[in-house]
Amino acid sequence: MKEEFRPGLSVVVPLFNEEESVPLLYKALVDATKDMGVEVELIFVDDGSRDNTFGVAEKLALEDSRLRVVKFRRNYGQTPAMAAGIDLARGELIITMDGDLQNDPRDIPNFVEKINEGFDIVVGWRHNRQDKLITRKIPSKIANWIIGKVTGVPIKDNGCSLKAFRADVIKTVPLYSEMHRFIPAMASIAGPRLAEIKVRHHARQFGESKYGLSRVYKVLMDLLTIKTISGFSARPLSWFAALALPFIILSSIMAVWVASRLISTESLSLPISGSALFFATLSIFLIFGGALGELINATGDQNVSKYSLLTATELGAGPESSSASAAEAPEHE
Repeated sequence: MKEEFRPGLSVVVPLFNEEESVPLLYKALVDATKDMGVEVELIFVDDGSRDNTFGVAEKLALEDSRLRVVKFRRNYGQTPAMAAGIDLARGELIITMDGDLQNDPRDIPNFVEKINEGFDIVVGWRHNRQDKLITRKIPSKIANWIIGKVTGVPIKDNGCSLKAFRADVIKTVPLYSEMHRFIPAMASIAGPRLAEIKVRHHARQFGESKYGLSRVYKVLMDLLTIKTISGFSARPLSWFAALALPFIILSSIMAVWVASRLISTESLSLPISGSALFFATLSIFLIFGGALGELINATGDQNVSKYSLLTATELGAGPESSSASAAEAPEHE
């Protein structure tokens, strides 16, 4: 039985309408990793591109068995695309990067070197960022400051997709919405060793940026989710109990008042009696909600990141295959 190919390094690249960038990106990745002394697999995830991105990547994959290509039937977004690539990656180390040539593959050896120093996550810092000042740089600086204050993980450049991870760390982090920028904060729950290094950054050569101010709302909502997860996921019962406490106090006061009226044989106030019952019921529901949260936290298995793979097509399976093969997930009626 042939032993399964296990690369030392997997490079995951989400792609969306990057037809012109793909050949240059592929060549740059091959050149940057050929002398690293480690087996490398490249994973390109076409996030439902409307141009010929998949066709170009498919041709490259047929010529190089180290390249695996995944195609989504529609555009899910960068985070699901990145999550799919991470889920399929077989390397002990995983590097993620953008596919628009703004990240530089020549920085990859520096990330591997830093990981080998004992770090679990290494984050790129675009210290000389080649983007527009008003629409990209200033909002990014503000967002990074807010994210650092809220999460307690002071990263200089959360939005930089060029990051390196130990596979056993990143594969445990649930990714959805725009969560890829919050991976260090999400992973901080497990206490990983984290480092930052300066990386090159280039101006976009082809096409248009997929980012804009419209993503601010999503980022803020994701930040709220991160704060909730990092702050309360370990002890949901305590959180729900804290929410229930005011209602417990209110219902108790009202119950004492109702009891005193009954003892003195005075007439009851229906609104107060009903309110006491309502607050007591609400408190019970909150407590049971916390208990359910504890149960889910202890036994649940969140796989939101895999939804996009249900209709994905994968091309290429590594050097053990004599030729690249495409396998499409079946449709469910």
